[in-house]
Parts: sequence; structure tokens; C-alpha cells
Amino acid sequence: MKSAQIPNSSFPRIVIVGGGFAGLELVKSLKNAPYQVVLIDRHNHHTFQPLLYQVATSGLETSSIIYPFRKAFGKQNNFIFRLAEVQKIIPEKQLIETSVGEIYYDFLVLATGATTNYYGMKEIQEKSFALKTIEDAIRLRNQILKNLEEAVLVSDEQERNSLMDYVIVGGGPTGVEVAGALAELKKHVFPTDYRELNFVEMDIHLIEASPKVLGAMSEKSSEKALKYLQEMGVKVHLGVAVKNYDGKVVELSNGEKIISRTLLWAAGVAGNPIEGIAKAVLPNGRVKTNAYNQVEGYENIFAIGDLACVVTPETPKGHPMLAQPAIQQAKNLAKNFKKIAKKENSLIPFRYKDLGSMATVGRNKAVVDLSFAKFQGFFAWLVWIFVHLMALVGFRNRFFVFWEWLVSYFNYDKSNRLIIEPQRTQEHHINKENTQ
Repeated sequence: MKSAQIPNSSFPRIVIVGGGFAGLELVKSLKNAPYQVVLIDRHNHHTFQPLLYQVATSGLETSSIIYPFRKAFGKQNNFIFRLAEVQKIIPEKQLIETSVGEIYYDFLVLATGATTNYYGMKEIQEKSFALKTIEDAIRLRNQILKNLEEAVLVSDEQERNSLMDYVIVGGGPTGVEVAGALAELKKHVFPTDYRELNFVEMDIHLIEASPKVLGAMSEKSSEKALKYLQEMGVKVHLGVAVKNYDGKVVELSNGEKIISRTLLWAAGVAGNPIEGIAKAVLPNGRVKTNAYNQVEGYENIFAIGDLACVVTPETPKGHPMLAQPAIQQAKNLAKNFKKIAKKENSLIPFRYKDLGSMATVGRNKAVVDLSFAKFQGFFAWLVWIFVHLMALVGFRNRFFVFWEWLVSYFNYDKSNRLIIEPQRTQEHHINKENTQ
């Protein structure tokens, strides 16, 4: 097999697979450390996933929430990047097989994150939309806008309603935020763009199998978020699960049926493991590790972020699959790598510090749970804005996101209402050439 052309180094090599929150933080924390740090990702950029819903609902441009790895770490001398997909780990040889060749490692860190969990429902997987990548966000935005373009051409009322109605499955932050954003588009933007349509006919359904939305947050925040959604016109179905979806009809566990061409599945996630360490992979796809993030059964393979299930007596089910545990695990692992470089045996076990959680429902509407306070409304919305702006990678992204939010706050405009389908255009061009 060919080589990935990584230069030799006198320093031990740490290979990091995945450039999400965990991988990005680990690279940054290993700056100036006595290691060669190799990051592998199938994209050449980091995606700020908490704001994917704003790309999907035309609030932000794609370039505002992504940042190239080479630009982020271009001045970090011990950093190397390879655009590749990891296919297999061969632990006995300390090798990984990738789409660009074999790569040797002294230490391997798996930070591949999570994927959408459909709980074995293949038809829903095929017919619904997910929201985990920038491609998912563009695909969903295209669908929303194309539905309305098609709806203006339809005379049949039921068919038009199926194009204008949306079903969101999952009452976590993603589901709540998408539902709120769609409700604002319905009230402030779509009626101007599509004057031929009556947006009283547009229904937004949020389906949650548990008794409350934002189940991981406090009772007060959950109740307030539910109130916000209902005031905005979102139809919230609690204690109800989706049984099936054929692309047109959503079947619910209570016997109810909803006709819709668009179903967003935000009801669960699962770990995204790599072939070669099957004995450490749990049924939910996460990889079992000890308190030092070492993968069970291996001394020089580590897992961090959503993929890692740090199983200890205090955390038998691991930590929440959120950005903060991922970032904190990366920082802790970087400290341990520095100790290993100094041949110190006193590694630091990971201890998660819960900094709180938050979600926004719409303009001036958010809920925040911190360890020392819980609050909702306008001030919570300002806190949400500040935290997300500061978490973005790069000054340019922070500036443009802030500017977009500032402009849209005063005029409600969502400027990025674009249908972009490059693959389809390319296929059309190829077919046109073949017929000439």
C-alpha cells in the first residue's frame, strides 16, 4: 500500500483522527510539545456544529461556521494535516490504513465524533434529513426553499400542505433551535418572498418521545422553552415517537399521521468507530476507555470527544456527548502526553467539570442552565450569543457571524436564501456534453 508521505521526525508521532471540537483542541494544546502531530480528517475544515441549524435555515453563510485546518495551525511547526478517510486500524503494527496510504503512529487518538442514530429504522434513514455536517445543512436548506418554490405551482391543497409542513423529530437543542428558526422564517421572511402562499397553512411539528423538550436541562428551562415554541406556533408533540416515514406520511406511536415532504431526524446520536478495535466498541457505537481516555485493551490508542465513553465508577455510562466534555478531555490528554514525553508516570485522570448548558429558541428567547444560576429570556439570549461567538474559530468568522446577527436583528432578513446543488449541476453538464 502507498504511503501518505508524512516526513520522518525525531519526535514521537501522535496521529489524531477527526477535527471536531476534541481533535481541534488537542492539536492546539500540543503546540510546542515534543511530538509530531498529524491530524487526519475527511474534510479540510473544522465545522462549528452548534450553528449548523442557522445555515440550514438561511441565517448564516456556510463559510461563517467552517475554518480550514491548515489556516488554523499554519504557524504550528509540529503540525501536519492529511485530507483522508481512515479505513482501518492495525494495532499490532501501529498503522492505520487511509484513503491516501498507510500512516504509522506512536500514539493514536480517535476523535471521530458521532453520527446520527436511526435506531435501526432504515426507511426513515433513507427518507429523512440529518443535521451533522455542513453538507447536511445545505441539503436541508435546499429542501426547504425548493418545497416553497414547488408549492407556488401546486393547486391541490393537500399536496401544497405537504410541501409547506415540516416535522422535526427530537426535542433536544438541535430540534428546538430548528423549530424556532423555521417559526421565525414563517412569520417574518417567507410571507414576503412567497406572496402567492398562505402561511397559515404552514405547520411546524416537533416530536419528542420523552415528556419534555430539552430533557438534559432543568425543569424550568424545559418548561420555558416549550412555552416559547408554542407561542411561536410550533406544534409540540410530547411523549410520542415516530414509527415510520415513507417520504410523505409520518406515522406516530399514538396513531396520528402527519403529511409532510420534509422530516428532520434529530432524535439521537451514536458513536462513529473505526474498524480494528471492535472489542472496545459498545453497542451504542462509542468506544470504552479508562479514566485516562485509553481505549480498553490498548496502551497507545486513545479516544476523546463524543466517541469516547469514559467508564469509571463515577461515570458508568460515560459523559454527555457535548462540546464541553470533548474539549476538556482533549486538554487533559494533552497534559498527559506532555507527562509521557517527560517520562512521568503520574498521569492525570479525566474529571469532567459541568459548565452548564443552553439553547436558543429564537430572537430574544433562550434558556441557560449554569452551575450557579438558571435564567431564561433576553439576557439568556445575549449569553448564548456571546458564548457561541467566542467559541467560533477565527476572528473573521466571529466578525461575520456577529454582523449577520446584528443586521437580521433589526430587519429579520435571512440573506442566505440560496438553493445550491453543485453535484446536480455537474451531472447535468456531463449529460449535456455526452448528448452533443
